[in-house]
Amino acid sequence: MGNLMKRRVFFLSVLVLCLCLLVSGTGCGEQEQRPGREMKEEPTISLYIAETGEKKEIKMEEYIKGVVAAEMTPTWPIDALAAQAILARTFTLEKIETDGGVPARGTDASTNVEEFQAYDPSRINDRVIKAVEKTRGEVVKYQDKYIKAWFFADGGGITAASAEEGLAYKKEPTPYIQSVEDPGFAITEEENKNWRVAIPLATVRESVRKTAGNDPGPITSAQIVKKGPSGRVMTFKINDVEVSGPALRLALGSEKMRSTLLTGFAISGNNLVIKGKGYGHGVGMSQWGARALAEQGKSPEEIISYFFKQVQIVKEWE
Repeated sequence: MGNLMKRRVFFLSVLVLCLCLLVSGTGCGEQEQRPGREMKEEPTISLYIAETGEKKEIKMEEYIKGVVAAEMTPTWPIDALAAQAILARTFTLEKIETDGGVPARGTDASTNVEEFQAYDPSRINDRVIKAVEKTRGEVVKYQDKYIKAWFFADGGGITAASAEEGLAYKKEPTPYIQSVEDPGFAITEEENKNWRVAIPLATVRESVRKTAGNDPGPITSAQIVKKGPSGRVMTFKINDVEVSGPALRLALGSEKMRSTLLTGFAISGNNLVIKGKGYGHGVGMSQWGARALAEQGKSPEEIISYFFKQVQIVKEWE
């Protein structure tokens, strides 16, 4: 082959390589990093310590250990804890990106559960450390954006079909939320399988007034108006006032009215008697379900993909 021909072949090879780099962001045939993002460095975040009022800088992975230890029983299977770690990491980054973290505190995160996530470094053990290290840098995305990384304790056998059904959340579409069987119901605590609470009607009246903005008056009737696809109550009617199911649950106390997946809702004497199953809003990942799947040998990534539809597990940093 002549020198001129060699130069032409070389030029064409370089041109093809450049085109591949431009199109894929990596090289021809390299699909692992699709859609071609560069690996970031592990972030350092600012954390507001609600217990003391101080603010401190902390590496993300160290922070996630404290979150996982607080949000899930630290003695549970490592792969269940690891699935929780992926969601905790995703939750943190999504909140920072969307809301600027916790603007009221001037920090990226807070240990106040009403402002951010639970955090308790005193509960960190070897299992938690291994779970976080196993999933280092892993987050959940849907169409290249961090998902709303919702989770809850127990779904009562089935998860909510949408964020609107379980949380009355309508701010933006969350198409990755789906209703699936919750395998955790078979191994969960008895109080999650069948619970009952009696709440004084005066308390119910005040909760409805605060939630709906209307005073229903002395309560003489209470009924379920609308249920979602998974069976969760979306709307109640107390006397003539309609009120959101998830909102009333929070107003009455989420540890009293443990879920909106109800089996009974009726006035008895001076109380509203509520019966149900499950614990939590039912949207996203069931923690007891994660434990059950981990005990079946599922990986953290498989657990996440079971509860969330059409999502990608992406490694953001090494």
